[in-house]
Amino acid sequence: MSDEPSTETPVGTDANSNPSVDSRVIDIAIRLGVLGLFAYFSLQLIAPFFLFLLWAVVLTVALYPVYAWLSGKLGGRKVLSAVLLTLFCLAVVIGPVAVLVVSLVETLQSWFEAVSGGQLNLPSLPERIAALPLVGEKIAEFWGLAQRSLELFLTKVGPMLVPAGSRILSVLASLSGSVLFFVVSIILAGCLFVPGPSLAKGAKRFADRIIAPRGAEFVDLAGATIRNVSRGVIGVAVIQGLLTGVLLIAFSVPLAGILTFIALVLCIVQIGPALVILPTIIWAWSAWDLVPALLFTVLMVPVMLVDNVLRPILMSRGLDTPMLIILIGVLGGTIAHGLLGLFLGPVVLAVFYELVIAWVKVGEDEATSGA
Repeated sequence: MSDEPSTETPVGTDANSNPSVDSRVIDIAIRLGVLGLFAYFSLQLIAPFFLFLLWAVVLTVALYPVYAWLSGKLGGRKVLSAVLLTLFCLAVVIGPVAVLVVSLVETLQSWFEAVSGGQLNLPSLPERIAALPLVGEKIAEFWGLAQRSLELFLTKVGPMLVPAGSRILSVLASLSGSVLFFVVSIILAGCLFVPGPSLAKGAKRFADRIIAPRGAEFVDLAGATIRNVSRGVIGVAVIQGLLTGVLLIAFSVPLAGILTFIALVLCIVQIGPALVILPTIIWAWSAWDLVPALLFTVLMVPVMLVDNVLRPILMSRGLDTPMLIILIGVLGGTIAHGLLGLFLGPVVLAVFYELVIAWVKVGEDEATSGA
């Protein structure tokens, strides 16, 4: 009987297997599973607030240069600067809506009092409107009925106005919800101004872990894109809205406040103020004399087109990304995801463009070194 140790492999055991490697694989799988469960439940918890947080981040990035400037003017008082900037943003959002609601309530109240007291006397319909092709005769018929008896007019037209009224109420409800959404987002953004630099460093470290070594560069690119879009879109929209409002008020156009608000919203969503300005110009030519109508047109047409000059200048400043990429991101993001997509679209497209360019350059370098 030999005393030499047996070299036979036990049944069911692979000679090439490494118990230490297997244990490490199992350990990593368990850790990843636990981490995945925590990530899943964490995302479930923050899901109801995700859009608020996303908008807060966008607002913080867009307004941080203003916050830094204000903090410098106030001697480095960061908390006070954040509070003042937050209050200003809340006033910008709530103020026009409050003015619009007050104006609408006053207008409806005056109409109700005039109708109730029988004091609502409609003027004669201008002959130019009555002579319009296709619709002029119908407008004149309804106008004459309203002049003779407003009750008969409402009885005849009321069923047609009910769907429009319900749609207007739904729009108003949506508007109130949007205002509340922006109010919450602005308050959250105000809380992010002070810890902003440390949060940006954390975002850069996280990005480096994912797409090293250019992660920090892509975070800077996203921030620059958000700031440029805010200047080129929101800034130009505010300029166009203010100029439109000033001219409408200066020429005493009826419902100037409501028309200005509609023009501002249309500018922000990249439709432009033409849907407000062109009908107003047509109305001016039908209701005013030649000189004021001509002067109003000469002043309003440049306001309607000023965004075509200012937007490309402001949106491409400081960026190597082509203007066409940014513009496609703005338009596509707005169509796909509304106002939030206005900012996320160009950011995603710009980062993707830079990733593709970097990938192509790496391929070219490898081909050159191989040759």
